[in-house]
Amino acid sequence: MIKILFIGDIVAKVGRRMVQELLPDLVKKHQIDFVIANGENATHGKGIIYNHYQQLKQAGVDAITLGNHYDDRDEIRTFLDAATDIIRPINLLNDYPGVGSALFDNGRIRIRVTNVLGSAFLLEKVENPFIAFDRLLTTIEPGDIHIVDFHAEATAEKRSFGYAFDGRVSAIIGTHTHIQTRDAKILPAGSAYISDVGMTGAEESVLGVIPDITIRRFWHGENKFFDYDDKAAGLLSAVVITIDENTNLATKITPLYILEHE
Repeated sequence: MIKILFIGDIVAKVGRRMVQELLPDLVKKHQIDFVIANGENATHGKGIIYNHYQQLKQAGVDAITLGNHYDDRDEIRTFLDAATDIIRPINLLNDYPGVGSALFDNGRIRIRVTNVLGSAFLLEKVENPFIAFDRLLTTIEPGDIHIVDFHAEATAEKRSFGYAFDGRVSAIIGTHTHIQTRDAKILPAGSAYISDVGMTGAEESVLGVIPDITIRRFWHGENKFFDYDDKAAGLLSAVVITIDENTNLATKITPLYILEHE
């Protein structure tokens, strides 16, 4: 059996700290073979800079996926082509650096990681995610473990995507909404699924943001910049996916929801 740890959206300094502090023990405790993390919010909640990419890699993350904040830090364009372990959305309409799907080979196992951006209720204009991903599956070699980060707003779009590609990949893991959903399951044809793996960041927050800021936005229409409490107690949300090496399909998906100091 192969065990893969997928860490939900890492938000700002608290999220990065939680990964640095907890990941080594999680890998040992759950006998993890490969670590994937969504890092699109790693730098002060929007985007990722090179220094923070390096921090996550040094902490033990093998592959980093992105999402709708893929281009929020101009710096990423300077290193994304060389950083082959960062996977940006595959269905972007613009000619953007990097790749949307990458194959990793650690000598024992081959794992493909793909990042897809949803189209419902998001401002970014992208190619239809179903069409883009189906096309990818016709161009890659079958038979590898394949983990998909579907970064989307609507649970209906996420679940539709999960059932559409059930059995054709090892797992479809939803990201973006920062709240861990309670629907982790193995779909009928053998793919692991969860609508949203959740957030890794400040536990007493809204999407990792200081609550007073989001309250004022919704209540009073104030449009202040999001801010983050770097000293807040942290939360780490993740799932452990167990894969059968003979079929490359999932046998188990276990959510993790770890509160600091608990």
